[in-house]
Amino acid sequence: MDDLDVTLIRLFAAEPRVGVLEASRRLGVARGTVQARLDKLVASGVIAGWGPDLSSEALGYPVTAFLTLEIRQGSGHTSVAEHLATIPEVLEAFTITGAGDMWARVVARSNNDLQRVIDAVLSEPGIVRSSTVIALATQIPYRVLPLLDAGS
Repeated sequence: MDDLDVTLIRLFAAEPRVGVLEASRRLGVARGTVQARLDKLVASGVIAGWGPDLSSEALGYPVTAFLTLEIRQGSGHTSVAEHLATIPEVLEAFTITGAGDMWARVVARSNNDLQRVIDAVLSEPGIVRSSTVIALATQIPYRVLPLLDAGS
């Protein structure tokens, strides 16, 4: 990535609806250059999507929790991940090292509703045990843009 790529990414991150023509005007490069750069960044996986960022809180899910799951030996992570993918409140899941086998970020409508979400997660026979931590406040929201500066 060069400076134009970084500038282009920053522009679209700040104003996702700017459009290719307007971006080319602002950056002083040809429309075809902007489109080619965007296509290259998408093809290489640097730009992973163009959808809107949604707020789970604004959608009615103000409670965020992190579940550390212990998976039954021999049952594998795939069946557990497939199960978790069927639960809308599971936002992401990772296999991990350490005290557990898998980590999941979940949301719920309330603390009482969180119990329903946890029960749905634990209905998978491959999960032996879970521990839950409830997030109190977001100190740093998910971000990737600082990596552009770190990589330069």
